[in-house]
Amino acid sequence: MQGKNEKLNYKQIAAKVGVYDKKGREQVKDQIDRLIEAKLLLKAGRGKYRLNYKQLKGKERERNIVTGKIEMKRSGMAFVIPQYDRNDTHDESLEEDIFIADGNLGNALNNDIVRVSIFPSRKGKRREGQVVEVVQRSKKQLVGTIQVKKGVAYFIPDNAFFRRDIIIPGRLLKKAKSGDKVVVVIVDWPAGTRSPLGEVIHVLGQPGNNNVEMLSILAENDFPLAFPKNVEEEAAAIPKQIAEKEILRRRDFRSVTTFTIDPADAKDFDDALSFEQLSEGLYRVGIHIADVSFYVRPGTALDAEAYHRATSVYLVDRTIPMLPEALSNNLCSLNPGEDKLCYSAVFDIDDHAKVHKEWFGHTVINSNRRFNYEEAQEIIETKQGDLSDIILKLNELASIMRKQRFDNNAINFETEEVKFKLDENSHPIGVYLKVQKEANWLIEEFMLLANRRVAEKIGRKRTGGKEPNTFVYRIHDKPLDEKLNTFKTFVKKLGFDLKTTSTKAFRGSLNQMLADEKGKSDYDMLSKLSIRIMARACYSTENIGHYGLAFPFYTHFTSPIRRYPDLMVHRLLDHYLANKESVNKDQFEEYCKHCSMMEQQATQAERDSVKYKQAEYLVDKVGEVFEATISGISKWGIYAELKESKCEGMIPMRSFDDDFYYIDEENYTLVGLHHGHSLRFGDSIKVRVVAVDMIKRQMDFQIVR
Repeated sequence: MQGKNEKLNYKQIAAKVGVYDKKGREQVKDQIDRLIEAKLLLKAGRGKYRLNYKQLKGKERERNIVTGKIEMKRSGMAFVIPQYDRNDTHDESLEEDIFIADGNLGNALNNDIVRVSIFPSRKGKRREGQVVEVVQRSKKQLVGTIQVKKGVAYFIPDNAFFRRDIIIPGRLLKKAKSGDKVVVVIVDWPAGTRSPLGEVIHVLGQPGNNNVEMLSILAENDFPLAFPKNVEEEAAAIPKQIAEKEILRRRDFRSVTTFTIDPADAKDFDDALSFEQLSEGLYRVGIHIADVSFYVRPGTALDAEAYHRATSVYLVDRTIPMLPEALSNNLCSLNPGEDKLCYSAVFDIDDHAKVHKEWFGHTVINSNRRFNYEEAQEIIETKQGDLSDIILKLNELASIMRKQRFDNNAINFETEEVKFKLDENSHPIGVYLKVQKEANWLIEEFMLLANRRVAEKIGRKRTGGKEPNTFVYRIHDKPLDEKLNTFKTFVKKLGFDLKTTSTKAFRGSLNQMLADEKGKSDYDMLSKLSIRIMARACYSTENIGHYGLAFPFYTHFTSPIRRYPDLMVHRLLDHYLANKESVNKDQFEEYCKHCSMMEQQATQAERDSVKYKQAEYLVDKVGEVFEATISGISKWGIYAELKESKCEGMIPMRSFDDDFYYIDEENYTLVGLHHGHSLRFGDSIKVRVVAVDMIKRQMDFQIVR
């Protein structure tokens, strides 16, 4: 049980502590009764319980127990990073990590949230402790291979941080054979035993097969491999026709010129633009977003599954949608020539891109045309083609908004996106970079406008100075001072004076530096380092603004087909436009944390799929020499990115045998102690591909001097 207000039944509590069998659940029931007697748990409705947070904190202090996340190292060591309530007063000296010896791990796994009993400290020694409870599992399912030895089936996890074999009883093997790659869940972990018992829930097939490896990547990151039957049935049962009474209660845009612009291979279209020329030099621009909230209602299996997934996942060769295809590619997709329900943000804008009037509400549209980005870009460049007058005017307005944004010192990152050319068997036969042009920026600016104005609508103080209602924001914090100062010191040696006296000054000087270096040898290095010092954007009910975009209010409103936070924003906007009371902040903060976590896991899955395809692309190029750029430096070795294909591999530290090398962190450099050889982040080098492991998604290089 994690959130202060989380209410769970005994089965859910058992699952949180990794107990799934009938006997174990009965024991959990007994423990619940004892915890209620001790007033550590409180009854919260029929068959549900919640933490008595105040009592629990007091008991933990008495017993010197700390809650935190456990991190296991490749070396075999493990540490718990304590987690404290922001409002809780505590001794800051106790925030240091707690060492956990192998024998004191209990049944904790990497990244689990655990409670640790701290041993009496010895002067000058680091704090040590013992795991006494697993509060929350970091992973619900594990990926690996089956090995059968002497009639006993073992599951060997792919994850290098999972240092426990799992025994699979024959009845739970599900016809998996030795050597098969499978997905497993832990069903029991008897007290005092080193190895848990597991059950195979998916037999994926033979390692090395493309489909097997893509499914493995999804499962590793805790995404389901298929939609449950009841979810598919709910989606299939939704009426295809829109009732006339539903159309009548909406603002009708079907007679207004409307179109979509998306990638050529897109299957779902969740946003459209409409355009009308008004009198007095104004233009009415509608940003129409698929009204997923009409079809996906709270309390349904569809909604529960969408929340669980929280996001669509984009692997190299496939998209794993958040919603079943009946919704994502059909009912909710804004296909041309079809009446579609939308939630819209409509703005009356002048020639200077100033908004004179705004409206938010439910609409019905009928898109006149579907453009891909290449088609729209050709219209912008040639000034000819379907709807050219409208697209050119919208591009003109978008260009003004983009300039205003950068004039306000939004950070201008130009990132490269690697794409693969795949053959009919999904084998990579080429690599290219996706280039952003005006057509992309046109859509981006109007989506940013809608997201920003929706956040402002709810986020500003209400009449009479009342605090804003609880809302879901997309926030981005400023960089940590330590990272920022290191970066500032480094670029000063290159002749750049980054100003850090204020947020605005820093963003402005950073943009100027990147603009000055555009097209020069150091640009890629400086651009990548700039991105790496930035905090990660996330979802929260606490609005701190968006640092990178330079927006004091920002949310995600424009993609509810593929992001659950956007669906929450639609519902909340509806709720507040109807003048209803503010929702529970703690509850929505938990929703935000879950969505942020799943977004990170989706990003990791996407990176893993790229790494697999990079390894597959290089597997027949072992021995060849390529031009590369140093893209990272760690104690394990140097990372190098091939200039042509953008494939990244490692030059192991053990291969640097001509000197004793150390890392100069302030200068992002590997330095030879005796002979003065140095290798800096961003340096150009030549490398030879010496080994490729597709299963581990690893590529080893050797520097060619």
